[in-house]
Amino acid sequence: MNHQFCTFRLDRLLFGVPVLQVQEVIRPQQMTRVPLAPPAVRGLINLRGQIVTAVDLRQRLELPAPDREVDAMNVVIRTADGAVSFLVDEVGEVVEVADDDRETPPETLRGAARELTQGVFKLRHELLLVLDSEQAATVASDN
Repeated sequence: MNHQFCTFRLDRLLFGVPVLQVQEVIRPQQMTRVPLAPPAVRGLINLRGQIVTAVDLRQRLELPAPDREVDAMNVVIRTADGAVSFLVDEVGEVVEVADDDRETPPETLRGAARELTQGVFKLRHELLLVLDSEQAATVASDN
């Protein structure tokens, strides 16, 4: 069986979420800060009247801050609790992979990044880390 993933970059890593969970991909948006929110919650965005929580995936996955200021792209996903925007460095393409190519996350992946990675697929030149989007989005309700 084949799977399609919407891919994006964080730091030097390539992540993906199932295409069917993606509502849309949008350019950087103006955000409203939320007092006392967890550090990974960057703020709220207004998406055509729908208020969506924006989660800084670098922070959530315990990855280093970028070397320079990056206008984060928004990958808006549908979760059981509604839409959530993942802030990512760069949006990639849709990739199709075969179930047979799934592997376990490498030992070099540590901390939250490892915990929130469901599996890994070997692509031609790099690894695709499959993000557990439901778990990654739970920070929004951890208050």
